[in-house]
Amino acid sequence: MNMTHRPVLLAEAVTALISGPLLLNPNPAAASVVIDGTFGRGGHTQALLAQLGSQAQLLSFDKDLDAIAVAETINDSRLKIIHDSFAQMDQYAEPESVAGILLDLGISSPQVDEAHRGFSFRREGPLDMRMNTEQGLTAAEWLEQASVEEITYVIKTYGEERFAFQIAKTIVAKRAEGLSPQTTTALANLVASVVRTREPGQDPATRTFQALRIFINRELEDLELGLKAALSLLKPGGRLAVISFHSLEDRIVKQFLQAQSKVEIPRGLPVRDKDLPQSALEIIGRVKPSDQEISENPRARSAIMRIAEKRIQA
Repeated sequence: MNMTHRPVLLAEAVTALISGPLLLNPNPAAASVVIDGTFGRGGHTQALLAQLGSQAQLLSFDKDLDAIAVAETINDSRLKIIHDSFAQMDQYAEPESVAGILLDLGISSPQVDEAHRGFSFRREGPLDMRMNTEQGLTAAEWLEQASVEEITYVIKTYGEERFAFQIAKTIVAKRAEGLSPQTTTALANLVASVVRTREPGQDPATRTFQALRIFINRELEDLELGLKAALSLLKPGGRLAVISFHSLEDRIVKQFLQAQSKVEIPRGLPVRDKDLPQSALEIIGRVKPSDQEISENPRARSAIMRIAEKRIQA
């Protein structure tokens, strides 16, 4: 198994799920269902398997065929590998049948480190960026056909890049010359020629590459669908833990959990406390990586995990 990927908040994520009321000190014969929304390289999946009973089932999803190939090397009858996005998890489990769901939204280290995947501006490779290489346009193909306005919107919205218009205009100008970027370094150099200022230690292409990756893989749309699916699948007492790595993801997760943990009562409506309906979720808390984890794995520095529990209906 490729162990070059170090899962972030590994122990904390497993504890967040296992300490929930449905998985805490479970009956070994209990047929609990747990979902790992992104297999990656299997760190969270294998840690969860080590804690689950003999009759449990773990559904592990990934869009990446390389991740699926690694997953298929695990010999454990409790594990079911699914080549699909976690956004579709409600197609693989029944409503209110799942005891715990983990969504790790981070890109895996092999995806970044393997140049042919096209995710890294530091490594020469084709400008692909697709997590599922069997479907959809590559980043290069999309840049060959998108307008200045479309490119500007993507880079500004998903990368929060203040030079988005200048980058988009330069990409389209180069395209008109027959020089549309086809490789990671071509795009990185193009961006660097436009973005003259950047935070200390950050490459000028960081935000543009993030934006294109998010857009090409529909990451935020998948997250919104996945959160709704998770809510429908969790049993009362089941737990949801979501690890995000940038503000766009975390904002969606935070707002979803806050909305599902509140009960809106029309102003002036005479309702006694005992008659109030329950909210769908209870927020358990949030966790960030320790200083030690960040020092050992710098890619963990921006991570945050939010944990919620589905309310047990009275």
